[in-house]
Amino acid sequence: MISKNLIVFGLILCSIYSCKSQKKQGKEIEKTKPNLLFIFADQYRQASLGFLKEDPVHTPNLDQLAKEGVFFSEAVANNPLCSPYRAMLMTGRYSLSTGVVENCNSQRTALGNYLKKDEICFSDVLVENGYSAGYVGKWHLDGPEPTPPNVKRVWDTWCPPERRHGFSFWYAYGTHNRHNAPYYWTTNAKEDEKTYIKKWSAEHEADVVIDYLDNSKNQRKSDEPFALFWSINPPHTPFKQVPERYQKRYEGMSHKDVLNRPNVQFNDNYELKRGDHGVEKRLDQATDYFASVNGVDDQIGRVIAKLKETGLYENTIIVFSADHGEMLGSQGLMHKNIWFKEAYQIPLIVHYPKAVKPKTDDILLSVPDYMPTLLGLMNLKDKIPDVVEGIDYSNLFFDKEIIRPEKQLYFGGKSFASKGDARGFRTKEYTYAVVKHESGEKFYYLYNDAEDPYQMKNIWGDDPVLDTKMENELTDLLTSLNDPW
Repeated sequence: MISKNLIVFGLILCSIYSCKSQKKQGKEIEKTKPNLLFIFADQYRQASLGFLKEDPVHTPNLDQLAKEGVFFSEAVANNPLCSPYRAMLMTGRYSLSTGVVENCNSQRTALGNYLKKDEICFSDVLVENGYSAGYVGKWHLDGPEPTPPNVKRVWDTWCPPERRHGFSFWYAYGTHNRHNAPYYWTTNAKEDEKTYIKKWSAEHEADVVIDYLDNSKNQRKSDEPFALFWSINPPHTPFKQVPERYQKRYEGMSHKDVLNRPNVQFNDNYELKRGDHGVEKRLDQATDYFASVNGVDDQIGRVIAKLKETGLYENTIIVFSADHGEMLGSQGLMHKNIWFKEAYQIPLIVHYPKAVKPKTDDILLSVPDYMPTLLGLMNLKDKIPDVVEGIDYSNLFFDKEIIRPEKQLYFGGKSFASKGDARGFRTKEYTYAVVKHESGEKFYYLYNDAEDPYQMKNIWGDDPVLDTKMENELTDLLTSLNDPW
């Protein structure tokens, strides 16, 4: 009888302990900080997300992320160029504030065109709040030693540890376009100690990220959540540097077979007063661009599989974005640094099914908004630095009310006085841009995106009232950003 009572009493105690233990575990899960994996591919335009059915690409992994996450359909690169995007992403501030208005190289260093050591970066905030931070891939935010204008400019440079803004794991380079034979500086490497690799950069970096997630070499602190930024150079030029297995999908097809946008021109357009030429020289590489897109998706898929295998997937916020897009013959232009959708509009997917329901949101999000919005999602709203110019829109993840922006800045600048640069903005209905020539002459461009989604007709001059409205609104926007342009 006594033994039966003891057994019953023991079962009751076990039940109570189990209940308390489950509650404790539940509270611990609630308090668990999410990991962050922020992936951005260079020169990856929004139209090259397969699920949009625009470009002829195969991106099943990104398609699945978008299906399960939040797809921001109207995200743009406010200054559609590598270094300016990266500086905005890291600081939550616009180009004039960071001083990174063009790509970093030795002829711009003396002009302050690089990420400053005293900036409070996204990574700094995360590390100060208990995160182990890592960076893999292209950095392109440091200024090489200055060179005079008559000396060939230097693009790449080593980033010393004291300028890495809290990243304790480092497997990166400044900038180069050696997709098939990349090199990197590792965490403890000195300036003259590069690691050379004979493998497609996106694939090799996926290997590095997978190892980081395994953490078998203590690349990160196992008792801290991680924040890993992975900057993939492809599909950036040179497009031809892509594994043959990805090129095979387009075997027997020419660039004219795959370029299906109605605004594609097969000759260089010199009428526009801004934009990169090279259509006649490089447009035949369009199939290689799309092959690179497919390859990037494939490597992202490998990393996602590892997140699942290691049990990290559910508690990891995965973000996919891009520095800027690629014109690829649209408007008779190549590449970037212009207000047209192909260069200006970028992918943005935030995947966190544990806490956020899938949806598409058409908010006019800007790059400086990324940092505060993600910090808000990561329960770090009160840690957003006061100097941040972007807005925390994290409430939209939970269908809470927010004040939606009406415009997105377009900034095309130079790191010397305001000559030869451009400004503009985008609304839900219009894209407006003004190019200021070095002579001081101005050229105006206005497109009704709602009626002309491929921006094929410049309507500037058709309606003087509308023109004046656009001019006044641009003035107000630039004044609010302390832009003397």
